[in-house]
Amino acid sequence: MLRTPVSERRLDILEWLKEPSRHFPPQRRGDPVEDGVPADVIATKLGVRRQVADTHLVLLAHLGVLRAKRIRRRTYYRRDEMRIAEVARMFDKGW
Repeated sequence: MLRTPVSERRLDILEWLKEPSRHFPPQRRGDPVEDGVPADVIATKLGVRRQVADTHLVLLAHLGVLRAKRIRRRTYYRRDEMRIAEVARMFDKGW
């Protein structure tokens, strides 16, 4: 995790997903808080192609700070608050 370069886009994604209803338009399927936000919607907000957004989202999911959920043919992402708090505690302890 520490070898992964910090990216402003990844930090933006994490910030937006704190309050998805505030940062993203209403969804036809799924609840943005409970289910997450689809990758294509995140890509649009980032202003990048879907594949670029997928790279960031998959990395964040592998790090454990995002949870991915499939609903039909789309992948929805939401923050894993417990994992984020765990990582924050490690850094607070000087790890």
